[in-house]
Amino acid sequence: MATSFIIKTMKPIRSPNLFTVLRSRYLSSVAAAHEAQKDGTFSSFTFDDKGKDKHDSIYVKSRNSAPKSETASSVTMPMSFMTGSIVGKRFYKKVTTRESDDGVGWSVMLDYRTLKTPSKRPLKLPTLALAKAIAAEWEYQQTDGIRPFMMPLMKLACTALERVPLTRTKIIENLMKKFNQDLVFCRAPDDNDLTSCVHDRQVEKIDPLLDWLKSEFGFQPVVYSSFFGGKQEDGLINAVENLLKKTDDCELAVIDAIAAAAHSLVIALGIFRGRLQIDEAIELIRIEEDLQVDRWGLVEGGHDLDIADLKVQISSATVFLGLSRRI
Repeated sequence: MATSFIIKTMKPIRSPNLFTVLRSRYLSSVAAAHEAQKDGTFSSFTFDDKGKDKHDSIYVKSRNSAPKSETASSVTMPMSFMTGSIVGKRFYKKVTTRESDDGVGWSVMLDYRTLKTPSKRPLKLPTLALAKAIAAEWEYQQTDGIRPFMMPLMKLACTALERVPLTRTKIIENLMKKFNQDLVFCRAPDDNDLTSCVHDRQVEKIDPLLDWLKSEFGFQPVVYSSFFGGKQEDGLINAVENLLKKTDDCELAVIDAIAAAAHSLVIALGIFRGRLQIDEAIELIRIEEDLQVDRWGLVEGGHDLDIADLKVQISSATVFLGLSRRI
């Protein structure tokens, strides 16, 4: 189901017009690619932002002792890979996977180049299944440019390998800071015609998740109608925080990504624990907005893009979680 969600969601994104909207709406800069070949044992793929002097380069270094066509090399993605739209033309023909040199983990190969993260660390993935999925994202790229927003699994892998180990404490603190204002704890008032239908839908869809939260952690969550949030029991807060501290880097990266997209740590934990499926999570996230769309209609270029973006974020994170787990 998770894979079908991603495939269905990505199909309309192949439209050139939709690329333009997505770039202008979600991405901060557009990079132009210039491939620069140098003499000797180095070749670089250089990317420069329009109107800026700063350059982000992909450096390929080969061994001196072997001919160019037979050497083992590495390719490092520029930092703009994590934020930019198109970071250069496709410079490789074949994408494969292989076991890491130390025998722990799996690597992605672009021709003879071993893929590295933006900070030049080896992209060492925990399972072969995840390595093949990320390889498929690179294989899917078109010849006219590499589009990072078409590689959600690659971006999650970079986050798990680079950001989480260095900022684990801050990530957990940030998640817990927003816990009291979680989406599922906020309940629409039931005393007027404008919000009563939202309240009824929340009771129907969200209350079962709150019941699960109580059975999982042993504390009854508190719901509220204030925009400023409420206060959950210290026991519930401590139990959730302890769970986050026990996660590995890939799991915490997934929980953080889903919580950011859903505005809900509880929904992220529901997916993490297997309580929620992808479609169920998306339905909970969009309860209020879907009711507004049913009442007032859908805004093309607005609501439809929001739905597509949400499906990609939730589906890709869920797929990443499943593929990263060693069975």
